[in-house]
Amino acid sequence: MKIFITGISTDVGKTVASTIVVEALEADYWKPIQAGDLDFSDTHKVKSKISNSKSQLFPNAYELNTPASPHFAAEIDGIEIDLKNIQEPKTENHLVIEGAGGIFVPLNEKDTIVDLIQKDYKIIVVSRHYLGSINHTLLTIEAIQNRGFQVDGIIFSGSENKSTESLILNKTGIKCIGRIDEEPYFDQNVIKEYADLFRNNLLSLEKSKI
Repeated sequence: MKIFITGISTDVGKTVASTIVVEALEADYWKPIQAGDLDFSDTHKVKSKISNSKSQLFPNAYELNTPASPHFAAEIDGIEIDLKNIQEPKTENHLVIEGAGGIFVPLNEKDTIVDLIQKDYKIIVVSRHYLGSINHTLLTIEAIQNRGFQVDGIIFSGSENKSTESLILNKTGIKCIGRIDEEPYFDQNVIKEYADLFRNNLLSLEKSKI
């Protein structure tokens, strides 16, 4: 499987969710665009928190110096992001692809994160609870579907909100892969515990239609 993980906004827990999925499937990991924190990037974070020896972590297609929207971070670096330069790494393993921010985060004057999604990708949306998150989650899912893609799963992040979660699941009919609580920290042991909880739901995505 190729699994694209996106979020309803920035700082909703995409990297933690990606780490859990990587560990659960012993999958490879690729973040096409990293903006800022190059010394401790999301790829570094994933590497430090997985405990399996099978996963391979691929280099970013673009490494931008400023923690900002990719189009602006690229402008500061004096370059322009070109989709032709973002080539999916070749692997025989499962591949987890992590987006940057939400699906309409701009990459340049015309392309956004959603333009990185390919037809053979399984898509998981990470939804974190905050005032307005229901709207942002439903908008994200509808926008992806309007592009002709299927959203295959939702991961909830943050303190449990049963009302919000059930409403989103009922309105969309999308499978809940699992939920990530407000943990005091995430280390290899905590990630592995979540990986064990999520694994069966993730493996079931292989049987779902593309």
